[in-house]
Amino acid sequence: MCEKKPFYITTPIYYPSGNPHIGHCYTTVACDSIARYKRMQGYDVMFLTGTDEHGQKIEQKAADKGITPKAYVDEIVEIFKKLWDYMNIDYDRYIRTTDDYHVESVQKIFKALYDKGYIYKGEYSGKYCTPCESFWTDSQLVDGKCPECGRDVIEAKEEAYFFRMSDFAQRIEKLLTETDFLQPKTRAVELVNNFIKPGLEDLCVSRTSFTWGVPVTFDEKHVVYVWIDALSNYITALGYENNAYSDFNKYWPADTHMVAKDIMRFHAIIWPAMLMALELPLPKHLAVHGWITFNGQKMSKSLGNVVDPFVLGERYGADAIRYHILREMALGADSSFSNEIMINRINSDLANGLGNLVSRTVAMIDKYFGGTLPFEREAGEFDDDLMNTALTLKATVDDYIEKTQINNALAEIFKVVSRANKYIDETTPWVLGKDESKKARLATVLYNLLESIRVASTLLSAFMPTTMPKVFEQIGATDYATYEYADKWNVLPLDTTVARGEVLFPRIDVDKEIEELNAIIQKNVEKAQAEEQKSEKKIEGLAQIGIDDFCKVELRVAQIKECEKVKKSKKLLKLTLLDGEGERTVASGIANYYEPEELIGKKVILVANLKPATLCKVESHGMILAASMGEDVNVIFVDDSVEVGSRIS
Repeated sequence: MCEKKPFYITTPIYYPSGNPHIGHCYTTVACDSIARYKRMQGYDVMFLTGTDEHGQKIEQKAADKGITPKAYVDEIVEIFKKLWDYMNIDYDRYIRTTDDYHVESVQKIFKALYDKGYIYKGEYSGKYCTPCESFWTDSQLVDGKCPECGRDVIEAKEEAYFFRMSDFAQRIEKLLTETDFLQPKTRAVELVNNFIKPGLEDLCVSRTSFTWGVPVTFDEKHVVYVWIDALSNYITALGYENNAYSDFNKYWPADTHMVAKDIMRFHAIIWPAMLMALELPLPKHLAVHGWITFNGQKMSKSLGNVVDPFVLGERYGADAIRYHILREMALGADSSFSNEIMINRINSDLANGLGNLVSRTVAMIDKYFGGTLPFEREAGEFDDDLMNTALTLKATVDDYIEKTQINNALAEIFKVVSRANKYIDETTPWVLGKDESKKARLATVLYNLLESIRVASTLLSAFMPTTMPKVFEQIGATDYATYEYADKWNVLPLDTTVARGEVLFPRIDVDKEIEELNAIIQKNVEKAQAEEQKSEKKIEGLAQIGIDDFCKVELRVAQIKECEKVKKSKKLLKLTLLDGEGERTVASGIANYYEPEELIGKKVILVANLKPATLCKVESHGMILAASMGEDVNVIFVDDSVEVGSRIS
């Protein structure tokens, strides 16, 4: 027996700063479907997913909840794993960056890069986006904001280690422009023009301003910064520089890394540079997909439009959700998610298309032949066209899977479903059933329908693994639904016996369902607004403290450089403050009392060491002091003669 050819596919490791949503589902379901298809083809598949659990944001969220970072991520990881089980995700390995073996490997990788001269110590001074945990130069900012998420950045200055990315600029440009590494390749121009042509910046790879991370072994006040820690997972999970696994030589290089476009840069530029520095082979392909948008907006908890996949799965079944998101998303493009699109897709393709084809075929065999087809056959018009349509399907789907174009693969499968439904109309089996002399022809028509269903559902089983075994059972194909037979005809026994079963995809009342889903979404919006109000009250409120606590508070004179209203909030103003060390953003609940323009240039008292908080998508680093007088609020302004940055004691 020939040894199976290995195939290695990965999702990104997800950041567990909150519960998973339908956007996480797309990448994972897509990788799961490709992994299942490759297993069906006979490959020895390694399918990796996991969670990226270190960083400042996790540390802050854990502190807000009053628990340790490890306890915080443990809770979220369990939800991720529960969802993957619910969505029938058959991963082979799950890596957590808090796993001991991964920590060991990352420390060795960091030291190896340092010893090779690719990592050096310096000082970082520039712009930093806390939500994305990314450093940016002024030229990379878009309208002064983070180019990835659009949020405000802050001035950051600290000692750090840097990775010599610039050493690899030319090789990475050739990788992106002269090979098929990046899929779709149209993304390559964007990356080269934005990051390589202006001059590839060296990368900050350690931090000292937080402790929740992998310690640098030779300088323990530093922790390894997110991307060397996170990106290394693809090789540490195979046993690179650890003894937990021994699969590295077998599966590396990866056949496909799949990521969303917001982390494309890190995987297309930083990760190849790391591997080049380590003198390791590069992944064969990086497949980049877009975002799932909701009514034209990127899904966001603050907008209350995050679609809970558990809710959808309970209403329609995991396979229907898997099918919908895979069918709608074209590689490289965004996909619009709406209740109406989803329900119509389920009704048209699954209920009216596949479900109806199976139920009609099985019902007619049951009605005309008592559930078991006779041996006699009679060929006729339309048979060859149906057969040829079905038998060319496997090669076409194979090609689309190779290109990571899952939506096109599914479209081809459903062309066979549509052709089979049309074949019913063309051959009119209900008319044949009335003529005793046409029984052989009727048996042929129904047998051809079973064969077309077998071919389509066999290939579809990689994408809808829960439902297709039910189809096989109903059409009597359980022992014949294999990849080997997916391009062959006359596979089922001539006297196949069918078994009527449950309705595979019940038709949904569109208007009623949309009304109910909209009610659920409205509750999410109200919940998000309530959390916003709670956060605003929290930042504006004062707790009773002792003198020891008061001595910990740092009050500093700051000047308001810019001021604007915060979208989605009636209370908040976003202040850009000069605090003597740089700029920082503060969200303040004073919008009902001041117009933005009247505050610009004013000097205020800043609580400089208040823990950051995110309010209506604005990350607030501090609080300004104000006095409450009945229903009025007056900001405490400082005389112009007091210098910005002065401490108040």
